[in-house]
Amino acid sequence: MKVFISADIEGITGVATIRQLTVPGEYNRFRKLMTAEVNAAIRGAFNGGATEVVVADGHGNMSNILIEDLDPRARLVSGNNRVMCQLEGLDESFDAIAFVGHHGREGESHAVISHTLAGICVKEIKINGAVVGETEMNARVAGHFGVPAVFISGDDLYVQEVMETLPNVKSVVTKYAKDRLAAELLSPAVVQSEIEEQMAAALQEIEAARPCGHEGPVTFEIEFKGPQQAHMTTTLPTVEALSPTRIRFTCKDMVSAYKHMWGCVIIAMAATNGVLGDANA
Repeated sequence: MKVFISADIEGITGVATIRQLTVPGEYNRFRKLMTAEVNAAIRGAFNGGATEVVVADGHGNMSNILIEDLDPRARLVSGNNRVMCQLEGLDESFDAIAFVGHHGREGESHAVISHTLAGICVKEIKINGAVVGETEMNARVAGHFGVPAVFISGDDLYVQEVMETLPNVKSVVTKYAKDRLAAELLSPAVVQSEIEEQMAAALQEIEAARPCGHEGPVTFEIEFKGPQQAHMTTTLPTVEALSPTRIRFTCKDMVSAYKHMWGCVIIAMAATNGVLGDANA
């Protein structure tokens, strides 16, 4: 059994403020905790019957997990020059996908450090009319490959949010959100033990799991935080401007649409402060 783990950092226990992820000394603490929670999921995966595990680091520049501390049975996808963002390496050869340390979507609740993919520019993403966060979007991509989502971990509001779309996943609450920048934290030892246990249980019950797939064309709408961000994505001829800050495009399938979305977000991030073209100025 082959398992893919998409790992983020905002949803791990201990994290309650952005400062913890930006100040060097604090960030290094939480890289270690992120690695530890991923290791718990890896142990659980092998306990549940996995024979192969691939982890994709999915936060920021996507090179946070400490490879020297990672369970040696797993392989790690690291670095941010990717066409598949948090899902680099995923394909139809996998049997399950898990989301460790993920977070709530932008503006939906007081989930800890809630945002959607790129907080600097993205306000909302819709797929075929439904508002999605990162986990719901990534689960649809996995569904294109026939891979079911089986496990999630993050704060209580994130878990509630995702289970509206994926009601049958196993879940672990890592902390209780009090505000976007405050939380009631659980012990790392307790959280890691629960992740290991629930990940194993998810794979032991994998026969009941169903991919979150969609056949046919897929339409994305993206609401950006600034008009300059939306405007520059229209350099792509497939992108239609619906308003000064909202765009829309349609692709033949979910994977093509996901790659297109990621390309638009990359352009929007570069356009945030007007840096496009600076290299040639």
